[in-house]
Amino acid sequence: MAQHSENAAENMMSGIMDAIADKLPKQKSVRFDDEGSISGQAKKLFGGHKSVHHVLGGGKSADVLLWRNKKISSSVLAVATAAWVFFEWLDYHFLTIVSFVLVLGMVVQFGWSSFAGMLNGSPSNVPRVELPEELFANMGAAVGAQVNKFLGSLQDVSCGRDLKQFLMVISGFIVAAFIGSWFSLITVIYIGFVCAHTLPVFYERYHDQVDEVLYNMLGLIGSQYQKLDKGVLSKMPKGNLKFRKSQ
Repeated sequence: MAQHSENAAENMMSGIMDAIADKLPKQKSVRFDDEGSISGQAKKLFGGHKSVHHVLGGGKSADVLLWRNKKISSSVLAVATAAWVFFEWLDYHFLTIVSFVLVLGMVVQFGWSSFAGMLNGSPSNVPRVELPEELFANMGAAVGAQVNKFLGSLQDVSCGRDLKQFLMVISGFIVAAFIGSWFSLITVIYIGFVCAHTLPVFYERYHDQVDEVLYNMLGLIGSQYQKLDKGVLSKMPKGNLKFRKSQ
């Protein structure tokens, strides 16, 4: 049954990727401005000649995201899907799941210790379940470092006087706010998890077509921004941001 579900997940992934790839344009001669071909621009955007595996940090996590081991990747995606179904479709709550798991664990340990004592004539030593303290310390440090890095990046954008970058970040947060009003937090996390397990491997297989579509979109966005800049932003009064140094 598990093998059948893993094969179904693999076949579904391959079918989705092939279907999307058929919709992508096949031509590769389009150029973006005067700086070279689209593939050359994509190399600048996605880290030069670095592979997708290297961009994702390498190691086992990158192997899982790129489906190097299909059984592990499909199992991880299946577990995430099962958790999403439990919380969203079946309307279970986190406290309910945790309570059921703890009750099941206690019942198993109670039966183990009771029946083992009756069979052996002596009480059985049930293995102790202990999590290392370093695990929680490392998790807290990692989360804190990422949060501080994220807040620092937002502050750099706010104080960097780059209007284009500032407007892009603000637009991203507005889009995220609309998405949050349509879906619950668990659904948003699940969508991000699925994207993390599908988009990298899709880009690795069809990077030329994706680069071409992406830079056509960036060219369209760039032209619209230039029109906005010439029609509105350039006419806005700008204050004098230069300060004289004190003698």
